Parts: sequence; structure tokens; C-alpha cells
Amino acid sequence: MKNSYAFRQAIHRPFFWLLLTLLVASATSCQKQTPQPVDVGTPQALYGQLFYDVQKSDIFPDSKTFVDCVPKESPAEIRKAYETVADKDDTKVLKQFLEKHFIIPTYHPISSPDTLPIREHIRNLWSVLLRQPDVAHSGTLIPLPNMYVVPGGRFREVYYWDSYFTMLGLATDGRVDIINSMIDNFAYLIDTIGFIPNGNRTYYLTRSQPPFFALMVSLLARLKKDDSVYVHYLPYMVEEYRFWMHGANNVNDAKSACGHVVRMDGGTLLNRYYDKGDFPRSEAYREDVQTVKKALALNPSLDTLKMYRDIRSAAESGWDFSSRWLKEAPDGSFPLYTMHTTDIVPVDLNALMYNMEKTIAYAYKLKGDSTSFARYEQKAQNRLEALNRYCWNADKGYYFDYDYTTGKQTGIVSLAAVYPLFFHMASAEQAAGIKEMVEDELLKAGGVATTPYNTGQQWDSPNGWAPLQWMTIQGLRNYDFNALANEIKQRWMKVNEEVYHKYHRMEEKYNVVNPEVPGGGGEYPNQDGFGWTNGVYQRLAAEK
Repeated sequence: MKNSYAFRQAIHRPFFWLLLTLLVASATSCQKQTPQPVDVGTPQALYGQLFYDVQKSDIFPDSKTFVDCVPKESPAEIRKAYETVADKDDTKVLKQFLEKHFIIPTYHPISSPDTLPIREHIRNLWSVLLRQPDVAHSGTLIPLPNMYVVPGGRFREVYYWDSYFTMLGLATDGRVDIINSMIDNFAYLIDTIGFIPNGNRTYYLTRSQPPFFALMVSLLARLKKDDSVYVHYLPYMVEEYRFWMHGANNVNDAKSACGHVVRMDGGTLLNRYYDKGDFPRSEAYREDVQTVKKALALNPSLDTLKMYRDIRSAAESGWDFSSRWLKEAPDGSFPLYTMHTTDIVPVDLNALMYNMEKTIAYAYKLKGDSTSFARYEQKAQNRLEALNRYCWNADKGYYFDYDYTTGKQTGIVSLAAVYPLFFHMASAEQAAGIKEMVEDELLKAGGVATTPYNTGQQWDSPNGWAPLQWMTIQGLRNYDFNALANEIKQRWMKVNEEVYHKYHRMEEKYNVVNPEVPGGGGEYPNQDGFGWTNGVYQRLAAEK
């Protein structure tokens, strides 16, 4: 692997403004040209005061729009030009400036004639959502060397955990070439920056997402029927593991958490979600500032830096936002100002880490390294024992996230509890309890709800999401609860089909409590496209 120490040090600073200079040559011109440098960096670093003025305004309903703009000139020239603007508070003047100096991304809904069968529509969508290898240009996009599939809508770049579920559909439709390219892109990101960011944007470089890379490698190995795939990607899996375990040597009795690592009683290590930033998200700047402002009005003693980090860490979880990261108020509500993501040891993350350890161990076994195989097998066993000790609730009969700051489980019911089933971590007795919880608490008309709480957050009731349907269905099947698994499958596919026939769209999320009503909540409208919905539907529909 290339030495990326300096780059990684920049990423690990509490406040960093990354500015990469890339050399780009024309790939289409026959005439030899001198490569020109382009600025790729965080929007704050690229645009300075312009960034803050735009993001505090209401020019764009979606804060992500500006940070995805492509500058027509160098950022330095744009900053200089902005200094001469007299009426910076005039929204009309500001908008005219943006239109002059930037290519502003547009959004076109993806629809299909109602005569086109849903599976054919999805097959056609792969080419619509496919992006060819990137040519570097100034802005926030981190160029990737191979083709990849984006989710769609406002999500114009590759996303980490989304991609695994998208790959399920690509595999069903025989597009192993795209899967291979996407995994190679993720390996490239690990190699160059030390981890897989949330997405290939510079404003995502403070965080990752749920670590599904090892599952992607396993999928590719099965598709190719070639175990050497594990050995090929072993260095990248180990490097990603190091990223998630960074700080393990710094935790002790006096300091129980560092980065993504939490030291439990007795010294066992588990993981948490932890964004390295403690400032508003660039892509949701206005929303984050307003959230914290409202929180301070209710609780003036609030630690604002921790709240920003907790917001960002919830984004790393993929569940942004959910009652999982909130505290229940006396009136039964879950106010955003109670967010405490970094206090929580999540069931799903630690199940994914267990799978990473098992997969790395298997790759070492294939390589003939018995010492490393035994070491990672022991890590996995230690994690499983710790997860059962801290997150399993024998009285309730299922898993809860654990708040290490209080020494108690959070008591929030969620589909995170099915992850140990997906990875064969639960005993038969535990599996039966989780199955009963899913059936009693979360089974709805359109599939399974993410949680039973209607908080207004998009990762709560009444919404259902494709990746969690898949994890639940497969987890139940692993323990022969096939009747419930198939019932969830049929209900989920039905709501997908009904929405498609009505609106000709594959959506990001669905209302599973009342399928007649669109999915909602969150910081932006329900998106269409949609990578992981397409992938899971296509995979389920292909089953006999």
C-alpha cells in the first residue's frame, strides 16, 4: 500500500481544510496538452466566506446543492471576485453570482412509462445511475478510477453502505463487472486515504459509514466462485479494520473511549460511530446550525461541539436520524437536542465488525497464515461475548444498543437487533426472541418498520428501508424462520410495486405502516432512483 501518512494526518486533525492539487490531462484530445492543476477540497476551504453566506441563505432549498456545484473558474479567482461584491446580503445578487461562476447541479426525476415492467425498469436504471471513471475537476468530488453506481436524486456520488445493497441487484442482472469496479474503487479509497468515506466528496472525509466492504468482497468471491478474491483484498480489509480500531491503544480505565473504539469493563473493545468533526456538516450547514440554536434555547448548558459531533456521527451510522441516537423526553418525544450518538455502542456496527474480523481471519487462513487467522478469530470471539454481555437483554429476549456513559442499554427497539441473525452470531434461543420482537413490534402492512416510534425522523416509524428489509429477511432465513421472512418479502415487494405502478418511481424509502402514504421525514424530500431499493427488489424478485 502507498504511504498516505501525511494525508491521513490531515484528516485526523480536529479542524481540517483539505486542499488537494490534482494534475489532469485531457483524455479525449489527440493534441498533447500541459496538465492543469485543479483544486479539490472542502467547500469551506475552496470558497471561504462565500460558502457561509450561501449556506445561511435560502437560495437553495437543499443545502447539498451548493457544495456539489462545479466552479467555472479556479476557486481562488471566485473568492477574489466575491470580495468585490458589494451587496452580499442581497439574495438576488448572490444567486446571480453563483449562476455566473458555477455549474449548478440539476435534478431530473427518474420515471418510466407505466407499461414497462418493474424489473425491466430497474435493469434500464443501471445505465442511468452508472458513472464512468471520473475526470478530476475543481470542486468537492473525489475522483474515482473506475465506474460506479450512484443512488440517484440528490445523491450524485457513490455511497459506501448503499453500494452493497445496490450490488445485490447488479449481481442478479449479471453486472459483475460493475461490482468489481466499485469494490476496486473502495480499495483505492482505502489505499489513498486510509478508509472508505461516507461518499466520494471531500466534505465526507471526517467519517465513514457502516463497514460493508468485507461483505462486498464475500459477494464478489461467491459470484466469481474464486476464494483468491479474499486474499487479493485482504490488505484493504486489514487497513479498514485499522481505521475502525484506531485509538485502541489509547483507551484505559481513565479514558474509556477514543475515536471509534470504546473500552468496556474488563478491557474488552467494542466500537461506536464517531465523526472526527465537531462543526456543522457542509452539506447540511443551515440545518445543523438551526438545530443547535434551537437546542441551546432549551438547554443553554449544552455542549455544542459534542452535539455537532453527535449529529455527524449519526450520519456515519447511515441512520440519520433515528430515536436510536436520541433520549426519550418525559412526554414521550425524542427531541433532537438529546442526540448522544457517540455515547452509544451500536449492535449493528459491532456485528459488522465481527463479520470483518471473521472475513479477515478466513482470508489469512486461505493465505496459509495460521497465526493471523487465530488472532482475528479470537478478536471475533471476544467481540461476540462482549456484545452478548452488554447488548443482549435476556428479559426482553433481543438486543439493544448500549450507552457506555450510563452503563445501561438504551431500551430503544430497532431493526439493528437483526444484524446478529444476519451474521449467524445468535444462539437458537436468542434468534427466537428476535424473531418474536420483529413480528410483534415491527411487522407492518408494507414490510418491517425501522423502529416502532413515530418521531418525525426518517429512520423511525412509519418508514421502511430496503437495506433493513434485506438484513431482516436473510437473518430470519439463517435460523429457518422462513414463513416470517417470506411474509416480509411479499409485503415489501408489494409496496414497491404499488408505488411504482402509481408514480413510476423506485423510492429511497417507503411508508410501511400506511403504504398509501409516501415515506417522509428527514432533511430532504423522498428521493427516487434508487440504488439500494432497486438492488434489494431485483434480488428478491429473482428468487424462485
